[in-house]
Parts: sequence; structure tokens; C-alpha cells
Amino acid sequence: MDIKAAVTHSQGEPFKLESVQLEDPEFDEIRVRIVAAGVCHTDVVARDLGIAPFPIVLGHEGSGVVDAVGSGVSDLKPGDHVVLSFAHCGNCGNCLTGHPTVCDTFNDLNFGGAMDDGSRRLAQGEQSLATFFGQSSFATYAIAKSSNAVKVDPDVDLALLGPLGCGIQTGAGTVLNRLKPEFGSSIVIYGAGAVGLSAVMAARIAGCQYIIAVDVHDSRLALAKELGATHTLNGKDVDVMAEIKKITGGGSHYAVETTGVPPVVKQSLNALRPLGTVAIVGITPEMNLDIHNDLMAEGKSMIGVIEGDSIPRVFIPKLIAYYKAGEFPFDKLVKFYKFEQINQAFEDSASGMTIKPVLKIA
Repeated sequence: MDIKAAVTHSQGEPFKLESVQLEDPEFDEIRVRIVAAGVCHTDVVARDLGIAPFPIVLGHEGSGVVDAVGSGVSDLKPGDHVVLSFAHCGNCGNCLTGHPTVCDTFNDLNFGGAMDDGSRRLAQGEQSLATFFGQSSFATYAIAKSSNAVKVDPDVDLALLGPLGCGIQTGAGTVLNRLKPEFGSSIVIYGAGAVGLSAVMAARIAGCQYIIAVDVHDSRLALAKELGATHTLNGKDVDVMAEIKKITGGGSHYAVETTGVPPVVKQSLNALRPLGTVAIVGITPEMNLDIHNDLMAEGKSMIGVIEGDSIPRVFIPKLIAYYKAGEFPFDKLVKFYKFEQINQAFEDSASGMTIKPVLKIA
């Protein structure tokens, strides 16, 4: 079928809305009419750093309505509301033990540009187009594995839910699924973007006594306070490490580092108390650490977390339930854009003007 999609033809170029051909879903696949898609930093990395092949249709936080299903799909049907999340094989040891975010073939399936059998579902004439995250949701329709889709509550605004598939579940899941902070413990969130603010809301749900948000934008820190932060620190104005140790009485039990900025990463480690743990979720370049003084000498832990160590079909409905109960108001992060405004949405995200842009596609 003919669809409209935002095509990226080469590294770093702006998105272009163009006509694209989409194949029918195969045995274990579904076709989804995309209602909305979140804009995520991973899309920026794919566009600008070339971590996936070109030409490509990006987008990996899609939400929509199932339009058609393959003959082998029994758990979803046309008309179901779904959120699309990351691709995973479902068969490796990590998938089978509840850790699909570290699937043995995660990178191939999400960044390799093709489905698991090596085929592609998108084309322009004779030119095939690469798929992103097993969905390519910057389009009016998308093909995905049924296992890559999460059936969601039809009573909730579907346009709002796409970011749950990646950025929101990354922040919330890092706290609730991986760190699992004890009631009354302390946590510092470095970076008050969509991922960081999702972590703030999750830390409040977990019952942390001290929830400290660190950023350099006062407007984002104000929102962090509204969403559950007990303290906020502007890194341009204060000695962050000294303030954290003063607030917590010696350093935080936990930290979530979302910025990927090496000095901030090191700060997140140094501001921990002995036996503290920092979860790294930002894309961080090569950097130097003094392993003995920064890490080992006080028994600290630094861990990497992908997609919040989530099982999307289990975790995303939980987040929606918290949202409906008024305990996870992630809608306060979102600003909607028309599909035709996709390049503006990316610019506003990069400038910090918008925390979480979401493209309304249908």
C-alpha cells in the first residue's frame, strides 16, 4: 500500500515527507495505522551519526490502531489500540529470562535496518528503505512483529502513549525495574528531560525520601519539583556534589544519569555514598575514571540500563494505570506537533524548548 513517511536519505539531512510503499504484514506481523509518534534522542543519533543504514524511515515511539494482522497472529486483532516498542527475538536466554532489552540480537533487530529474516517492508520504487526499531513509525502506517506491540487501554488518549515505548519507560523502568530503591532511600536524577523526569515520577512512586533533580534549566527544574522532586539543583549555580552530600547526609543511595556528559557522569558516581549505585542511561562518549578512588574504594556500582530493563507488555500497562490514577502525569512533558512540523519538533527538542515532542500523524 502507498503511505506517507518521513524519509532520511543520508546522514544528517532533514526529514522529508514522501510517498513510500509498504508491504502487507507477514505471518507473525501486524500493520498499524500510526496515530502519533514520539521524538526521541535515539532518532537524532540515528539521523546524525549514522548508526543505522540509509535511506531509512526513523521513528520508534509509535502508537496507533491495528489495521491488519498476519495469519499467525492470535493475540491482536484489527481495531486494537497498541504502543510499539523495541524489537527483540523472544528466544535467546535474556529474552526468556525477562530481559528483552539485552536480547542477543537487539542491535541487529533495532538498528540493522531489516526484519529478523533480513527482508524489508518499505520501498520507493526499486529502492528499499531501512526499518528502524522494527517499526519505522514516522509514517502513516507501520509493520511490526506482534511481539513488538503492547495492547493498551482504549479509554486513554492514544496520541499521548507513544513515548511509553522508549523514553518514558527508560526513565521509569530504570528506577522501578532495575534500581528498585528502598522506601526512604535517596536518589539523584541528572538531567531533567523526558527520561529524567520519568525517573523522578517513578522515584516518587517508589517512596524515596530524597529525590534530587539536577539540570541547568530552571524551567525544567520547576517541572521536576511539580512532578515529585524534593530538591532541585542548578548545576550552573551550585556545587552539586556538596549540596547532594548535605541534603542526603553523606551522598545518595542511587542515581540515574541521563545526560551522557562525561563530567556529569563522573559527578553522579562521586556523589554516591559508599555502596551506592548509579545507572547510566545516556549515550556517553569515551571518558576516564579513576577506578580505585571513583568506584572500588567505596564499593560503589556503575551499571548500564537499556530501555529501563522493561518487559513492555508488562510494564507499559502498569505505567498507564499509574497515569490514570494521577500518579504518573507524563502528559505534562508532552507537546504535540503536526506530522508536517517534524523538523521543527526536532529543533525544539534540541534547543530544550520542548521536553517531549510528539507528532500527531493521524
